[in-house]
Amino acid sequence: MEKRLQQLPKLAEEAKKESLKYFANIKRRVPKNFDYVVQELHDAEFKKTDCLDCGNCCKTTSPIFTDKDTERISKYLRMKVADFEKQYLRRDEDNFMVLKTAPCSFLDEADNSCIVYNVRPKACAEYPHTNRKKFINISDLTIANTAICPATYSIVEALKKALPTVSKVKKRRN
Repeated sequence: MEKRLQQLPKLAEEAKKESLKYFANIKRRVPKNFDYVVQELHDAEFKKTDCLDCGNCCKTTSPIFTDKDTERISKYLRMKVADFEKQYLRRDEDNFMVLKTAPCSFLDEADNSCIVYNVRPKACAEYPHTNRKKFINISDLTIANTAICPATYSIVEALKKALPTVSKVKKRRN
């Protein structure tokens, strides 16, 4: 897994232009079965992918913490919300509450588990967002996540093969 994680940013960067073009073409005419196909690819990928083997998202990025997230996690940790925010969070350039540090303060690096897993932020629970309805609406986020999450990279590459764009279909016929 370590070798794959080292290669991932380069692979994602090499595929980025093609991925941007792919999603731009798909957005012009989103197939009716698009979310269904993405969901199937997500399910297939996560049958063979164990996030505990990787943990790269927790090691490199921060989720956005909503007020509900901070209240829930603070309560779980038996802390006041203000103390929790002061100890763990900061406002980013977009005015979102995010972690002060990476890796995540709640990551147990021995086994990549989360010490607040049962009350984790909504953004963590939904990551990498590849099983969302209206998936096409988060294509930019998904492309960014291909450099962080090996499963997301695999899903996007499989999607390009499962649902080729019209221009690719025309090229194959010629």
